[in-house]
Amino acid sequence: MNRAEKAKYETRAKVLKALAHPARLKLVDVLSEHDEVCVCDLTESIGSDMSTVSRHLAQLKNAGIVESEKHGQMVFYRLRVKCLTSLFGCIESVVKCQADDQLKVLS
Repeated sequence: MNRAEKAKYETRAKVLKALAHPARLKLVDVLSEHDEVCVCDLTESIGSDMSTVSRHLAQLKNAGIVESEKHGQMVFYRLRVKCLTSLFGCIESVVKCQADDQLKVLS
């Protein structure tokens, strides 16, 4: 693998690692349904305290998945790209295929 290929795959891995937590996946789902959401509202959706949600959002932001904007004391987040929902659909198709294969084994 040459340097350009290695950089490409490392960048992909960084995005996937940022998504690799149930709370962050939920954050992406919530953000995909709205133009922007205040951190205070995201804490309710996730069921965690503000510092935990802020740490998850920081990881998503560092990976380039979300961006933020401050309005007074409140910080609002939004997805940078909306295509993640199609990735989630693909993942769910993989899970369904895997479940179907397991059911065939049991039959």
